[in-house]
Amino acid sequence: MQKKISSTPVYEGTIFHMSRDEVEIKGKTYPRDVIHHDGGVGVLAIRDGKILLVKQYRYAIQKETLEIPAGKLEKGEDPYLCGLRELEEESGYTSERLETLCAMYSTPGFCSEKIYLYWTKKLIPVEHPRAMDEDEEIETLWVDIRKAAAMVNDGTIKDAKTIIAIQYANLYLV
Repeated sequence: MQKKISSTPVYEGTIFHMSRDEVEIKGKTYPRDVIHHDGGVGVLAIRDGKILLVKQYRYAIQKETLEIPAGKLEKGEDPYLCGLRELEEESGYTSERLETLCAMYSTPGFCSEKIYLYWTKKLIPVEHPRAMDEDEEIETLWVDIRKAAAMVNDGTIKDAKTIIAIQYANLYLV
């Protein structure tokens, strides 16, 4: 077990903050750089054997990605409600009910981000959907579930939460 001895803030940002912690392991002290993140939510939306994907440019990797609708949890926000919000913002749909797929840690070696994944087949178009975040430019696509799995296999889809959701859909939902 690792016991925290101290924690020093290193960076405070809008999406995450970082600390340099000192931990004790077997009587010795070691540094740990930790990224603290409030977490996120992704929603696998299924309609007529197709899944909803969002095409968007991701600055950090300097590439366009294909992802399920997803977004950052606000501090203290309920993941279920965040999933409904993100689904509406990014697709113009809401859902009668989101079903829990899983919760996962994206990079537990140094980051606290926990991502909650949901799925739904009960989509309802929203007449006046919430606006997307000002800094988002996205395009939505409906892709056959099996084609999406092929896009994972050929490397077209590289986003981890999306890969997990697609593989889950192919194993359990089709």
